Amino acid sequence: MANTRSTTKQNDILDRVTQLGQDAISRLSEVPGGSRIVEMMNESKSRLDDMQKKLRGLDELEKRVTKLEKQVAAQSGSKAATTAKKPASPGTKAAAKKPATPKKPPA
Repeated sequence: MANTRSTTKQNDILDRVTQLGQDAISRLSEVPGGSRIVEMMNESKSRLDDMQKKLRGLDELEKRVTKLEKQVAAQSGSKAATTAKKPASPGTKAAAKKPATPKKPPA
């Protein structure tokens, strides 16, 4: 029985708060410039809904970016491994031993 009473009191309080909020909004629309405020509040609600939809899409994009980053890293790793495995050709060793001639700075 105690649960029933507390639930009923809670519902009564919520109903009262809801009613007071509705009364305040209706009075606000009667005040000069108040209709503009009510209009902005309604507009902000729709903007928040749109923003929530976009933010939900960001999670999906982050997952896709993470997947692509892993693919790029795997491909970069395999390319680096293949270039490291190539033996140096005899022509490149000879070119490496030849001293480079310094260039003269322009006058």
